[in-house]
Amino acid sequence: MPTEPNTLIDAHGRQVDYIRLSITDRCDFRCTYCMGEDVSFLSRDEVLSLEECARIVKTFVALGVSKVRITGGEPLVRKNAIWLFEEIGQLAGVRELVTTTNGSQLAHQALALKAAGVKRINISLDSLNAERFKKITRVGDLAKVLGGIAAAKQVSFENIKLNTVLMRGINDDETLDLVRFAIEQKIDISFIEEMPIGAVDHARDSSFVSNTETLATLQQHFPLVSSALNTGGPARYWQVTDTQTKVGFISPHSHNFCEACNRVRITCKGELYLCLGQDDKIELMPILRAHPHDDEPLKQAIIESMKIKPKGHDFDLKRAAPAVVRFMSHTGG
Repeated sequence: MPTEPNTLIDAHGRQVDYIRLSITDRCDFRCTYCMGEDVSFLSRDEVLSLEECARIVKTFVALGVSKVRITGGEPLVRKNAIWLFEEIGQLAGVRELVTTTNGSQLAHQALALKAAGVKRINISLDSLNAERFKKITRVGDLAKVLGGIAAAKQVSFENIKLNTVLMRGINDDETLDLVRFAIEQKIDISFIEEMPIGAVDHARDSSFVSNTETLATLQQHFPLVSSALNTGGPARYWQVTDTQTKVGFISPHSHNFCEACNRVRITCKGELYLCLGQDDKIELMPILRAHPHDDEPLKQAIIESMKIKPKGHDFDLKRAAPAVVRFMSHTGG
């Protein structure tokens, strides 16, 4: 399939060159900010097959996308997920194949991911306290995640980054310890402001910690220098002087990053969401299944979707209802 660069330009002049594809809504954790405690998972026929996932990625790459992130749920609990990574890793137009994981499966899958062509890996880590970690994740085992981080380091990905969602009164007292851990491990860390997506069992306006506040706290304890690093996503980075660690901030509330948005998300149901914080979407699964041997209708649907990509999200923590009802585990992390 020949590449058609610069094809995916939205109505606001932004080029989409980055997709985030969720391959499952299932996860072996139940993080409180990500999904409900009694979440119901999709049946097999409601979820894209891995072959359909590969078709979607190949079509986007033919339209000029060069960065692909595989997400979930927890992507590594999907049976035969490595096959998909291998398929994507072989595509000539893919500059970066990356993934986001909770780390639970890395001890036995890190080497296969690296061999498949994964260059960078993000690992969610919201606490270094085993008891607290289990409370936040409801079922997670911190020791298993730390083992996964060690395995990822051993196979030498180009970059390993921790992702942390700070929540006031829950884990915000660990800000310094988490950065110290990243420095000790010689890896990066990003702090992500909690987003009002999905109904959860706590008030987000009371648990919210702004990255402006987090940065101010860190600057009192670490020498930080603003970095020009750009990984193609919304994070802004600061280098910790005399270390190998960069601290990133993803700030959908305190610093709206929509003006340079270059990404779209595809759920495991084949829903193409043009914005994380809006409900505009195109259903790709019916197109895939109606045309199993012809990618042209899929290609045209993707091109047409650029017309409805909104200018930005509209998060308001004080709303009684979440801005978006679907959980992060549904949209893809």
